[in-house]
Amino acid sequence: MKILYAIQGTGNGHVSRAREIIPLLQQHGDLDILISGTQADVKLTQEVKYQLHGFSFIFGKKGGVDHFKTWRNMNLPRFIKDMKSVPLKEYNLIINDFEPVTAWACKNQGLESVSLSHQASFKSKKVPRPRTIDWGKIILSHYAPTTHHIGFHFEKYDDFIYTPVIRSEIRNLQPTNLGHYTVYLPAVDDKHLVKILKEIPSTRWEVFSKHTKTAYSDGNVFVEPVNNEKFNQSMASCEGLFTGGGFEGPAEALFLGKKLLVAPMRFQYEQQCNAYALKQLGLPVIWGSNRNWLPILKEFVSNPQEHQFNFPDETAAIIDNMVRKYTK
Repeated sequence: MKILYAIQGTGNGHVSRAREIIPLLQQHGDLDILISGTQADVKLTQEVKYQLHGFSFIFGKKGGVDHFKTWRNMNLPRFIKDMKSVPLKEYNLIINDFEPVTAWACKNQGLESVSLSHQASFKSKKVPRPRTIDWGKIILSHYAPTTHHIGFHFEKYDDFIYTPVIRSEIRNLQPTNLGHYTVYLPAVDDKHLVKILKEIPSTRWEVFSKHTKTAYSDGNVFVEPVNNEKFNQSMASCEGLFTGGGFEGPAEALFLGKKLLVAPMRFQYEQQCNAYALKQLGLPVIWGSNRNWLPILKEFVSNPQEHQFNFPDETAAIIDNMVRKYTK
């Protein structure tokens, strides 16, 4: 059996989840991997057969998407060419993690495909989301259309939604608490973060930034480029994580029993929804309307959080059921 696994390359969450899923898929047949997008810092150890340009959202430095760079990076003729380049009809099963090229190619060719992603959970009306009308809502619905859906979220809001895939490297960590706070905000410039975090001098902040190539420190703030292993070590031994409104990072922090504060990217509908869901679960959020982060950060550092999330290791069973159900 031939399987194609198409992965979104924007952000680290998709690729991080794929590292856990790929070995399980390889047990079921001959697996080819496709990645489109250009913004991931985490890399796969397995061979990628198709590396496509795709559509990537480019992170800005002021808390949101850099719309100009995002639009400039889009290349519709290349997107159409890439849609025609992958021999989709050769595969018995096509799995899609919010990857637009193969999703639209399958739709145009009348082929079935299975979305296996956090974004797939938004097919359910039961998933928490703010009551706003946003173009991002439309983009999320049509960005990578598929015929079947298997979603992941913080809770099992519907019968096709499962709790997060927690990587083995995270499950195998032994959490400790050395008192520092880990920070990962890819859409915020580290120099801007340093100015704010220095206002809480009694706390050590370990910042992982997409916007620096060299490590440096300024008072109680320690900054270095994104590195998966170092980030995991920092998070495993931190008191809390301050991060964006993504999915995998907050889920891993909650799994490890860490305090959590999220600041979702402005004008990014999915992150706004994730933050809204976390708010419903009692976690603090810094919204785009919060111009002064300092009071919320001080409260985050000063106050304990009491929460317990159960994210069982169901990934192998989910993959087995998917392959049996959707293989043609």
